[in-house]
Amino acid sequence: MVDLLALGVSAIVLLATLIAATAAHQRVPPVSVALPGAAFLVLVGAIGAPEAEAAVREIAPPVAFLVVLLLLSHLADGEGLFTWAAAMTARRSGRSARALLARIVVLSAVVTAVLSLDATVVLLTPVVVATAAHLRVPPLPHAYATGHLANSASLLLPVSNLTNLLAFAATGLSFLHFTGLMLAPWLVAVAVEFAVLRWLFRAQLATLAGEPVTVVPPAPAVAIVVVGLVVVGFGAASLAGLSPVWPAVAGVLVLGARQLIRRTTRVADLVRAADLPFALFVLALAVVVLAVLRSGLEDFLQTVLPDGDALLPLLAVAGISAVLANLLNNLPATLALLPVAAVGGPGPVLAMLIGVNVGPNLTYVGSLANLLWRRVLGAQAPSSAHHCAVGLATVPLTLVAATTALWAALQL
Repeated sequence: MVDLLALGVSAIVLLATLIAATAAHQRVPPVSVALPGAAFLVLVGAIGAPEAEAAVREIAPPVAFLVVLLLLSHLADGEGLFTWAAAMTARRSGRSARALLARIVVLSAVVTAVLSLDATVVLLTPVVVATAAHLRVPPLPHAYATGHLANSASLLLPVSNLTNLLAFAATGLSFLHFTGLMLAPWLVAVAVEFAVLRWLFRAQLATLAGEPVTVVPPAPAVAIVVVGLVVVGFGAASLAGLSPVWPAVAGVLVLGARQLIRRTTRVADLVRAADLPFALFVLALAVVVLAVLRSGLEDFLQTVLPDGDALLPLLAVAGISAVLANLLNNLPATLALLPVAAVGGPGPVLAMLIGVNVGPNLTYVGSLANLLWRRVLGAQAPSSAHHCAVGLATVPLTLVAATTALWAALQL
């Protein structure tokens, strides 16, 4: 039953929270709106205190995992991992901008899958843009590769994206089973993104680099080994019935201790890298979205979201999820869709993830990663119209192809 008053109040709070997140104003951080908004909804009875507490408890583990991954990415960057990877990529590309794009796509896909999309957007993107400028090739196609792959290539692992972390438990799958089912959609999504971006920017990619990269910094052996062991640890932890957060924590402890001892980082730097205000924002947002759900949105989604693992229902779930992600941003869209999609089993949940991970490439507001990407690029960021035009070329094809690949994987 729809409670119009509660729905209206909670929707206003959600809208204000999303505006704060989209604007990303330094004086009005999103948490300064989301946290009081969530408390207000509890006080006025739009959501009960026990329900709000349960929502926070449920979402706290994946949010804590995200904090650990942010720290791991920051420490890997401090070891020079991203600079070295970009230099190696550029050297192997020679003077070909097309070859550079292909290798940037692969690099972005791997970094996103292993270290999460935040690492690709915040740490890899500026290195890629600087590398393109050094080679004197147009940076925009390569910047789009990092931005789009930060979303589309986050399908592979439960740890690749906060949306995956939120949905992982609801799938009822092990870490390895989740990865096995999403391998084909991930490969297809990466391939389609590359093919479309190469076609869209074919004129700019015809440019030859001024001078090929010949000097590459020394390989950060410690970072490569630690990150590699963390990835192996994800699978081992799953087989042992443990949370995959523990290998990531171990990696943070090793690299963190090494850099603190060598005085290449400070505790204050690690606290900033953990981005605790964003973690609080996500926790508060979960309460706000739950209030909207309980006021009637959940009943509406139950009527429009189809059930089953057949191809057409999966395509419908992915499409609806993509639309909702671009209307609400993919994080609140995931929180809203997850309880309904989970009723249908792992298939609809994974199709929803394709929608909320691939779909946001259509608009800047589709994901927080897009907003971060635009902020990282600064004056070089494309206009909203240009970004949307590129998204219109990539999103529908990638969405259909990845969902079809998921359907095929489920049949096996």
